[in-house]
Amino acid sequence: MGGWDRLILVKNRRQRLSGNIVDLHARRIYPGTVEWADGRIVRMQAEPGKSYPHYLAPGLVDAHIHIESSLLPPAEFARWAVCHGTVATVSDPHEIANVLGVAGVNYMIRDGARTPFKFNFGAPSCVPATTFETAGARLGVTAVTRLLARREIKFLSEVMNFPGVLARDPALLAMIAAAQRRGKVVDGHAPGLCGKVAARYAAAGITTDHECFTLPEALDKLAAGMKILMREGSAARNLSALISLLKTHPEHVMFCCDDLHPDLLMQRHLDEHVRRALQSGADRFDVLRAASVNPVKHYGLEVGLLRVGEAADFIVFTGWKNFRVRRTYLRGALVASEGRSRLPRQPSPQPNKFKATARKPADFVVPAAREVPTGSRAKTKNRPVLQVIEAINGQLITRHRREIPAIINGAVVTDLKRDILKIAVVSRYKAQAPIALGFIHGFGLKAGALASSVAHDSHNVVAVGVDDVALCAAINLVLKARGGLSVVGRGGSAVLPLPIAGLMSGLDGRTVARRYTQLDQQAKRLGSKLDAPFMTLSFMALLVIPDLKMSDQGLFSAPRWAFTPVLAP
Repeated sequence: MGGWDRLILVKNRRQRLSGNIVDLHARRIYPGTVEWADGRIVRMQAEPGKSYPHYLAPGLVDAHIHIESSLLPPAEFARWAVCHGTVATVSDPHEIANVLGVAGVNYMIRDGARTPFKFNFGAPSCVPATTFETAGARLGVTAVTRLLARREIKFLSEVMNFPGVLARDPALLAMIAAAQRRGKVVDGHAPGLCGKVAARYAAAGITTDHECFTLPEALDKLAAGMKILMREGSAARNLSALISLLKTHPEHVMFCCDDLHPDLLMQRHLDEHVRRALQSGADRFDVLRAASVNPVKHYGLEVGLLRVGEAADFIVFTGWKNFRVRRTYLRGALVASEGRSRLPRQPSPQPNKFKATARKPADFVVPAAREVPTGSRAKTKNRPVLQVIEAINGQLITRHRREIPAIINGAVVTDLKRDILKIAVVSRYKAQAPIALGFIHGFGLKAGALASSVAHDSHNVVAVGVDDVALCAAINLVLKARGGLSVVGRGGSAVLPLPIAGLMSGLDGRTVARRYTQLDQQAKRLGSKLDAPFMTLSFMALLVIPDLKMSDQGLFSAPRWAFTPVLAP
């Protein structure tokens, strides 16, 4: 018998807990007692006249999250998520699927099943996300259809190839049809789509979107029949822009993180969404429904909602203004109390796929046709234009900058005064594949380099640096570890190994969070002004998010849906 089983089994003994019961279905709050046995609620009794300082409510559900982005495997993620009142997630395993294929999906399901936490995994629809990058695996219609037939798979994961949907790609439409035949919903991913285009995307069978950056975009998608997942994660933070939807469309919104690095997971999860939503003045019942009832109903989850006959999955909290989760119960077991997890630590297997070998600084030279003085802005006939990615703090989208290149000795170089650094993507799936090189603005580094094998969605090695030596050193640290995050600069270097698919650590969650925080602080000491430089870096290779991104095959323009030269005529 596993560790968590001992938590659950109380030998059929009936248990009870009193408090102010938050009935989200009848939209009322009343003092009473909840009784449960064998993990299910058997009785709820009102107690008129009683007074309690705490409240009982359904547990929180993250409507869209990639567990891999926490750098923790599912069983370890669960240990810390329950401290914040989370009892379930709707999880897309396409990160590990891009590395290991169906075997990666199976790994996530098996690891998650070792805990009472209710993971709900989908079938990845876009592995790889595009044909413009090298991934470790490919999931076609047959593989996805087989996954959808399984009981453990609850939905078709985000259909991020929106140009393919709009073009009526037969393979994508076949996957959507396979999900619909089994009564499973289809998640969307369509940044920037509005109006008639959004309506066409939704009409293909897409039911949600978590990529809305503005309120008008969200309203267009709601009008098209989609539900909106309001995202607040480590890199993308859209809650403030969308929070008014709780007042205008309360039945059609949910909360999600999408990606949450371990440092933030130690501090918060959906409890922060709830807290901020309550402080915004939104109706308390609408807020808690968005955090529990709405995702359970939309995805058909087997998660209790504090009703007789359902699983005893609930939280105890205090305060409506400063919402604090005090206890979390899963299947009737107390799994977290006063910020301390009661779930046992369980070491996880470490599957991986990593073939890349060490590189040298000369591999990172960007040749140019002619010489231009560093930082020169003088207009010259036929001068080439440097196409530069502009990273935006708190967003996954980028801007497309056009700059005068700094060229020395026949090579395009970085320009620290203008914050134009070099970005590189190295294929992890081939020993010595050509390196894709470009330039990026917004990281602010004054020295050194950062590198990561967490590079959505194919998870090649992405790096940004001030010079070729630092860039090469940071990448080689990641290659030597067969996956990880690294920092090099000002006489020091550090790496956090990620031996599970190059995405996750096998260490205790607090240790991972502490070491990640140290890397984050090192990156900021090198000059980065980004809130989460590693999370931002991880999305610089995600081609399906506009505008400019970098794959292992070159610089990519999402609006054009094609590669574009680093140096344009």
